[in-house]
Amino acid sequence: MELRKPPGTDDMTKTVIREEVPDYFQELSEYLEVLSNSQRLKILKMLEKKPRDVRTIASEIETSYENTKKHLDRLMSMGLIRKEVGLGPQTSKGVHPVWKYSLVPGAMEAIIRNLGFFSNMRIQLSDLDLKRRLEDVRSAIEGEITGNQPVLIVLGGPEDGKFFFIGGKGARIGRIDQTVKEDPSGDVVLGRDYSSVSRVSRPHAVIRREGKKWLIEDRGSTGGTFLNGNALQKGVATEVSDGDVIELAKGPAGARLLVILPIGAS
Repeated sequence: MELRKPPGTDDMTKTVIREEVPDYFQELSEYLEVLSNSQRLKILKMLEKKPRDVRTIASEIETSYENTKKHLDRLMSMGLIRKEVGLGPQTSKGVHPVWKYSLVPGAMEAIIRNLGFFSNMRIQLSDLDLKRRLEDVRSAIEGEITGNQPVLIVLGGPEDGKFFFIGGKGARIGRIDQTVKEDPSGDVVLGRDYSSVSRVSRPHAVIRREGKKWLIEDRGSTGGTFLNGNALQKGVATEVSDGDVIELAKGPAGARLLVILPIGAS
């Protein structure tokens, strides 16, 4: 950012004009351009399941080898996919090595997290086209990858970047508990290192849907639950919005969760 005095002013003038063009606006535009292509989204979704070579990918997305290679190069340039040598199909001349592309671990989580942060920046995006593109890409990602479900993403700690899909009925939130016999797959279950978080058997908090709203409620935890830094009253449900941060207890043994709600859900 550069501070520049208007023409005709002297050194005593206090008024300055802020010329502010953050680098990340340009980087955001490039990021959205990569993700705004429907075929690239199909490739990402496809590579979630297993690695594939260029010809297999081209066949599945029904485009040419050359176009597929361009899409793969763009995704690689963003650090979303990688390539490693693998074995091609059996032919009359034997088996030959091929480049196989796979998803970088945590890539999908990173996309969801990044778009959530960008959508909820406190800095005003003055470029209306950039805003529209961000909403379009996020909507496409939610439809293609998250199934328009709310997501909680862990911020910091040993499970940084881990994300949890929240089903229609909501979920319990707490630390792992080996005594729990029921299936915990629908819950937000954190590892042992988050020792200030109450065990999921007697959940630290619950998140649930009520009409069109999503609510967070502290269930009598010792460490407390905080929404955007504000302590919640125990047993009182409070509405959460897209981009909110939930804290389960304070300090390094607590947990912070970013709330990502589908567009139009809050």
